[in-house]
Amino acid sequence: MKRRVTKAIFPVAGLGTRFLPATKSVPKEIMTLVDRPLIQYAIDEARAAGIKEFIFVTARGKSALEDYFDSAPQLEAELRKKGKTDLLKLLKATNMDSGAIAYIRQQKAMGLGHAVWCARRLIGNEPFAVILPDDVIDAETPCLKQMVEAYQETGGNMVAAMEVPADKTSAYGVLDVDRDMGRLMSLKGMVEKPAPDSAPSNLAVIGRYILTPSVMQNINRRKQGAGGEIQLTDAIAQEIAHNGGVYGYRFEGQRYDCGSKAGFLQATVAFGLARADLRDEFGAFLQDLIPHAKAAQ
Repeated sequence: MKRRVTKAIFPVAGLGTRFLPATKSVPKEIMTLVDRPLIQYAIDEARAAGIKEFIFVTARGKSALEDYFDSAPQLEAELRKKGKTDLLKLLKATNMDSGAIAYIRQQKAMGLGHAVWCARRLIGNEPFAVILPDDVIDAETPCLKQMVEAYQETGGNMVAAMEVPADKTSAYGVLDVDRDMGRLMSLKGMVEKPAPDSAPSNLAVIGRYILTPSVMQNINRRKQGAGGEIQLTDAIAQEIAHNGGVYGYRFEGQRYDCGSKAGFLQATVAFGLARADLRDEFGAFLQDLIPHAKAAQ
């Protein structure tokens, strides 16, 4: 019987240097798409997938992230006093129950694999998810929920995958596919950041994973990979080589790379236009803006 996936790791220790100077004082994960921070999108997706325990791998300077999930009695009292019940409900939805959330420090920036490894004692001998908040996925059925449903059929390990341009493979972990079954693919290998001429495919790993404890054991060997870091991709590739049972999953939905400025702006426009309370005014502004932008070129 397959164990349910109820724990998720959120690696949020990065410095966010691509968003300086904003990230000098504000954690990147607190930066907002419209009116919700990136981390809220990740948490909501995890909850929809049945996650009950949330493990944040943080670093110095991330206290604002911890405060975000705490209750705000003074603010709640003020909203209650003014009868702003809708805002109060929205605010309370960001609170996390005591004991549901844990914070662990990654004291040295040694890669994604190392960040995941830092949570090993809280994972124990259970399957777990990993969610990278930089990857915001707009989908009718949340991406991790799609994967959890597929995992109930396959077990093993699973990574979210999408096609990328062939000349962009050096920015991703890339799948070497054994058998393509449509949404699901069984894998015979994974390569971290391959050059375009040596990439086994153009199917890139996106920031959603369902992993078994044995992957954590692979990371425990602490072998450095691309960039001198401990790569999660390498630990999953080891699992393919030794035990098999690793799958790629082509998710339904639109992924935005909010770790880049261009991706963050694209997501802001898309999510703004999707909002009924903003669509008309914001859409009219964009329509007026485009001719001026073209004229300025």
